[in-house]
Amino acid sequence: MNILYTAEAVVEGGRAGHGRTSDGKLTVELSVPREMGGEGGRGTNPEQLFAVGYAACFQSALLSVAQGRKLDASDSEITARVGIGPTGHGGFGLAVALDLHAPRLARADAEELMRRAHERCPYSNATRGNVDVTLSVDGTELDRRAA
Repeated sequence: MNILYTAEAVVEGGRAGHGRTSDGKLTVELSVPREMGGEGGRGTNPEQLFAVGYAACFQSALLSVAQGRKLDASDSEITARVGIGPTGHGGFGLAVALDLHAPRLARADAEELMRRAHERCPYSNATRGNVDVTLSVDGTELDRRAA
């Protein structure tokens, strides 16, 4: 693979610490959510950061596919929900739900864009086979066999 860009970040203190990117564009305080036994402090957490990154990447893929098909995906939004929990065999795993709201698209077109974006998005490619990813349009899940 020809690497086009590499992001670099440093974290100190793990989930209850702080992180920063090497270019200084992002600095975050991290807190463990109460649901995970933490104090639920003011900081963000890795799942929230992953949700923002995945949603941004996925929507970019969706907009690219829409443009190629001459569909109007302007005013669309991707909501990403990233859950974390025990796998049942000693570790923790993630589950992701991606939901599209696209007021300018017909339902069939929105579903097709979700499927095609899921094939193209680097986050989807990285998680495929490792993370359960559910796709939906306006809260209605796509047929898993077709997703």
